[in-house]
Amino acid sequence: MNRSGIQSFQLARLQELRRALVPANLFYSQKLTAEFSSLAEFAARVPFTTKAEFVEDQRLHPPFGTNLTYRVAAYTRFCQTSSTTGHPLRWVDTEESWDWMLDCWTRVYEAAGVAKADRIFFAFSFGPFLGFWTAFDAATRLGCLAIPGGGMSSTARLRTLIDTRANVLCCTPTYAVRLAEVARQEEVDLSALAVKTIIVAGEPGGSVPGTRAMLERLWPGTRIVDHHGMTETGPVSYECPLRPGVLHVLETEFFPEIVDPHSGDSVPDGQTGELVITNLGRIASPVIRYRTGDIVQPSPAGRCECGSHEMALEGGILTRRDDMVVIRGVNVYPSAIDDVLHASGSVVEYRVEILTVRSMTEIRIEIEPEPAAGEGLAPHLESALRDALGLRIPVHIVGTGTLPRFEMKAKRWVRTAQ
Repeated sequence: MNRSGIQSFQLARLQELRRALVPANLFYSQKLTAEFSSLAEFAARVPFTTKAEFVEDQRLHPPFGTNLTYRVAAYTRFCQTSSTTGHPLRWVDTEESWDWMLDCWTRVYEAAGVAKADRIFFAFSFGPFLGFWTAFDAATRLGCLAIPGGGMSSTARLRTLIDTRANVLCCTPTYAVRLAEVARQEEVDLSALAVKTIIVAGEPGGSVPGTRAMLERLWPGTRIVDHHGMTETGPVSYECPLRPGVLHVLETEFFPEIVDPHSGDSVPDGQTGELVITNLGRIASPVIRYRTGDIVQPSPAGRCECGSHEMALEGGILTRRDDMVVIRGVNVYPSAIDDVLHASGSVVEYRVEILTVRSMTEIRIEIEPEPAAGEGLAPHLESALRDALGLRIPVHIVGTGTLPRFEMKAKRWVRTAQ
């Protein structure tokens, strides 16, 4: 579809969604009181939804809240957010809503070039959060051999990758780095594995140039494919087949908006802002004008090189709104630190410490270097950080195995007071 076709399709789906939710869904009936005849009217007449509203709704109406379009007996799937910040949200889906998310993941696979003959290994704990559950089910529906990696040590997962000759790996960017570290310890040559595609999700990184370059170096001959979604939304984007590091929003399944993260006002075309999402097909447990907290840089509207007219996000998810810290008047985002450290090619793991010293916010970084890293790594990184951010950030070398390792979302930023 061209832009006009996409927008007409979105409007029709939004109107169908409203008819399905009012009055069946108690949570959204109070937000969808006004009718709308255009996307602009929809954005103007329907209020935002925030995570805090869902948390409070579930507190008042345990365990699932009132964002349910059908009787609880109709729901067959339970997930909850990984709750890296705040309280976890519980989310339930009907078979129809779950199938809708599998359709979204199928688009992700198609864009990544995944086909029926592929073998996909999921290096994922398969806990209660959504994670790669939908990716796994979509893979089996596509006809792929889906290999679960839950309940395994990193060494066992590496051995399973070798033995099954899986050629696609699904995991977080952080865990792809961890598996490469284990491979080095076990003297396994990753270039000899069958893996040719690594689909990463769960945290920013796959579209961060330094992190992508690091993963390509650690996994020779593989293509790194980024993707993002949330428990509340389902799978939202797929990586452009022709522009690495650019994510297309699935606009036939979502209506995206970009707003100023402070005022909530719509920003001019192509300007950085917060991604607001309305799903068009998860009728059983929808999100409408949901403030995701994800900061993105959309390309100016138009046809992409790949032929898609869907919204393109340059650099994927740049950061989370709440992750930014102000250091001596400079806005610092985790992705910027990640880019510099991983671009060096000499950092195995790192930790960023945010300190409050006499009411002033300061920052320092601890790193575990590669075994072959030279003695000048710390001053080199301090210089690179100063060039990138305009700040002097002290970098300290720590011993091998000192810093924690992560299977899912990394928690590298810690806050302390002095």
